[in-house]
Amino acid sequence: MSENSSSQKIKNQNNSGLLYKIEDRPNLQLSILLGFQHIVAAFGGIVAVPLVVGPAIGLDVQTTALMVSAAIFVAGIATIIQVRGVSKVGSKLPCIMGTDFTFVGPSIVVGSSMGLAGIFGATILGSFIEMILSRFIKPLMKFFPPVVTGTVVTLIGLTLIPVAMDWCAGGVGSPTYGSITNICIALLVMIIVIAFNIYGKGVLSSASILIGMLIGYIVCIPLGLVDFTPVKDASWIGFPGIPLVLKHGIKFSLAGVAPFVIAYLVTTIETVGCLIAIGEASEKETSREEISGGVLADGIGSFIAGFLGAGPNTSFSQNVGLIPITKVASRHVVIMSGIIMMILGVFPKLGALVASIPNPVLGGAGVVMFGVVAASGIKTLSRVDMNNRNLIIISISLALGLGITTRPDLLLNLPDSLKMLFGSGISTGTIFALTLNLLLRDKNNTI
Repeated sequence: MSENSSSQKIKNQNNSGLLYKIEDRPNLQLSILLGFQHIVAAFGGIVAVPLVVGPAIGLDVQTTALMVSAAIFVAGIATIIQVRGVSKVGSKLPCIMGTDFTFVGPSIVVGSSMGLAGIFGATILGSFIEMILSRFIKPLMKFFPPVVTGTVVTLIGLTLIPVAMDWCAGGVGSPTYGSITNICIALLVMIIVIAFNIYGKGVLSSASILIGMLIGYIVCIPLGLVDFTPVKDASWIGFPGIPLVLKHGIKFSLAGVAPFVIAYLVTTIETVGCLIAIGEASEKETSREEISGGVLADGIGSFIAGFLGAGPNTSFSQNVGLIPITKVASRHVVIMSGIIMMILGVFPKLGALVASIPNPVLGGAGVVMFGVVAASGIKTLSRVDMNNRNLIIISISLALGLGITTRPDLLLNLPDSLKMLFGSGISTGTIFALTLNLLLRDKNNTI
């Protein structure tokens, strides 16, 4: 049986738009292709954190490179734990993991005074916060009705769109920001992704994001937009994280973990929203046990990260949009993503090659992916009774979430703890959606 007919058979059996549902297993070659596609979507976020933190705390290029390899390697381990699941650990949902930008500020604060040893120690101690919180997710899930989950999923997409637009323009701080060349490349990638997704069959449709980015990458080479210097400078084989821990050690300190506490609370909130969004995209109703296991996996992944020279790990919302676009929700594909990331971490030259993808290429694909996430949230909200109460919850939560995303300077005069708690549009919108849902009770609210 051909690949196309197999996909169509699965589609008919599932009676849904998905070619592969969560427990379906594409063949090995297709799993590798689609798994790599997930990595490309998240890779920029994974490597960005060590690239920002390293120079900020005075580390040399070689040490920063080791941090990047460690971040990639540990992201692979954390992804496998999250998606594969062991007992009550892991959501078993197709979720990519990685180091989140929420931890940049705390890492710089701790690293400036205690060095890498302090960061590793704070990562390990702070991970217990999520492990403990995961035990309380089950009773809290009743506070996430569709009006809240739909708002959160919509916010995930909408707050990521400005990131995609910056990529389309060439990246913040780029001397060619907003150039016609950058915009044309982003548009080219976007058009290719849409064309293959709508008119392609089988693999061509499922791999539309990867195909669009590959063509965009090739176009960028003769235009001089791809810098191969980091690829040439990177070593072929490395031992991610271990040299960092052996050289710098691990320092446990209450003063060191304090800046990480709020960051862990924020990522816990965002992980709940992200897992709900993945469930929506995968056409699977997520249970309280799965969400609890997902948050626990966050904590355990971060615990391991500290011992392997990486920062805290959490779920990546950038990948949610890939599921409805590719029509592939198979968690076995994302397990393959985890395996590939571990390989990339061991072979830094390969990781550097992926990292060389120009921002406009990422932007063209990002506009499609993040837009689809927002549309998925709107789809959920379309099933909500649009009475006055629910309209207020949706409108205030979206307005404040988007407001913080576009005008973060609003928080400049707040205490650092509140800055971190409300520093993300997703966390701000989620907190207000939950609060308003509790306060604005009516006869249809059974909480």
